[in-house]
Amino acid sequence: MSKFTQEIEVSGHLIDSMILTKIFDKIMDLKGEFQVEEINIGKKKKDQSFARLQIIAKNQKHLDEILNTIYREGAVSKVQKEIVLKKSPKNCVMPDDFYSTTNNHTQVFHKGKWIQVENMMMDKCIVVKSGRAFCVPVRDVKKGDAVIIGDKGIKITPPERPREGVNVFEFMGSSSSSERPTQHIAKKVADDIFETKKRGGKIVIVGGPAIVHTGAADAVAELIKSGYIHGVLAGNALAVHDIEYATLGTSLGMNVHDATLAYHGHRNHMDTINAVFKAGSISNMVKTKKLQSGIMYECVKNKVPFVLAGSIRDDGPLPDVITDVAQAQREYKKVLKDASMVIMISTMLHSIATGNMLPANVKVIVVDINQPTVTKLMDRGTWQALGIVSDVGAFLPMVAQQIKKKK
Repeated sequence: MSKFTQEIEVSGHLIDSMILTKIFDKIMDLKGEFQVEEINIGKKKKDQSFARLQIIAKNQKHLDEILNTIYREGAVSKVQKEIVLKKSPKNCVMPDDFYSTTNNHTQVFHKGKWIQVENMMMDKCIVVKSGRAFCVPVRDVKKGDAVIIGDKGIKITPPERPREGVNVFEFMGSSSSSERPTQHIAKKVADDIFETKKRGGKIVIVGGPAIVHTGAADAVAELIKSGYIHGVLAGNALAVHDIEYATLGTSLGMNVHDATLAYHGHRNHMDTINAVFKAGSISNMVKTKKLQSGIMYECVKNKVPFVLAGSIRDDGPLPDVITDVAQAQREYKKVLKDASMVIMISTMLHSIATGNMLPANVKVIVVDINQPTVTKLMDRGTWQALGIVSDVGAFLPMVAQQIKKKK
């Protein structure tokens, strides 16, 4: 047998969450070999399984490559090694060979015990401080921070497939299709939103201006008013189009209700931006009764936090828009903290940004007319993602209507 071998262990719901299958696939894809030394399969639904494997490689580099890959799927070395820490050389610089995080729950072996990494996100580094471990973006790394390098002493827990009851995520799996019965899916999504709120869960919407163009703004406003939405993340466009619709009945100069062009409608977009500047802010516009309906109105009235992140193509942008992208990212993270479900609607830019900030156990629903957008957002390595290729103008009112029936 090759001398380049290592024993690894893996435990959890190995079969139904396909953890073991993924580990086997990764080893074979990398042309390595394995030998199953021990395997115990849980006999009941809630029982965990355990497996011990001998990994066999051609040389040390090959072994390291296999181990690095399968550690990210939930495997751990049989002999636990302490994490290796290195100080950051200066602000906003991580040491070479820093450990780059996944969005899965992660623990690190520090001073003889496993500690949970806080604030889990993908593509960040891990800083250890006062016996705690934190997921930190490069921009927030400070000179002298103790950053984990390599992958020794790191344990990842992949998300389990949902196990209780048949909710929308089990019903659909992690699939996205425009050919499924939309009315049926809308009911399942409504049920899941209703149940999440009932359990005290936090629901955040990430939205683009198509919500307004397609006539779904009233449905989203109703969900906010009824207490089903606890945060709104968007760009300048959603807010401008929403306020234009609420004050002038148009979206980019088009009458939302009958899709005709309004007289002098081309001015409405800029008129709206000017009106918000005149008021000083969106909340002032609500206070002075210049804005009396819509998504932004319901956010202000119901004290639902919203964050508008700027981009280079914005008109205006509105005074409420955060034009420093690093600051906007920080504000997004505050709203997303402890979210149970995130609904992403017709905005690839803001949805991908949000997806990168979420741990893998947060339920994600993506609704977009564009199949590639849905596929891209769905590819997040979680069972708890549902992609719906549909016109949001038809789909969201169906969801709002189904929720109304349940109350």
